[in-house]
Amino acid sequence: MDYDKFIFCLEAVDDVETETTTVVVKNLEQLAFEQGIDSIYKTCDTIEGLEESLNALLYEDHNFKNYEIIYLVMQGEENNIELNGYYYSLEEIAELFEGRMKGKILHFANAKVLDLTEEEAQYFLDITGARAVSGYGLAFNEVTSSGLDKAFFSLCQDEDDVVEIVEELHEKHYTLCKMLDFRLYY
Repeated sequence: MDYDKFIFCLEAVDDVETETTTVVVKNLEQLAFEQGIDSIYKTCDTIEGLEESLNALLYEDHNFKNYEIIYLVMQGEENNIELNGYYYSLEEIAELFEGRMKGKILHFANAKVLDLTEEEAQYFLDITGARAVSGYGLAFNEVTSSGLDKAFFSLCQDEDDVVEIVEELHEKHYTLCKMLDFRLYY
């Protein structure tokens, strides 16, 4: 399988200077090895680092159009992400990347709950230009979303219709989708 769609993963860490191989990196390596889906992995510990990483992807990577999924592994509460003890609302994140996520799916791992009202979701999609935003209603407790994330990423490679992707994900992984409360706003 030779895919031309990639994943850009940005993981929040305590200190970008400390190099560690996280579970997320191992899962992305496994995804590349088993399914041939390539990714770029970056870490950030500040909002400036998040912005810098995404700007580098937007303006310096000539393959940006091939990055269909922006995979965010960040903790947070409600509709905020947490970076080094500071909370940023998804509205702030949307404004930070105004119009620059056209056609992308922003996917949040279950390190944080994604629980948007219809208005919040529409605002985020309208401002960023993203095609969809997805995540989970159940935060990481005993079960990580990594297995379901990989299944979702794989389906995104073969299908463009987000509704079909979610339907197929539920058909193949119903129990896990329900247990983690998979959500997609489009």
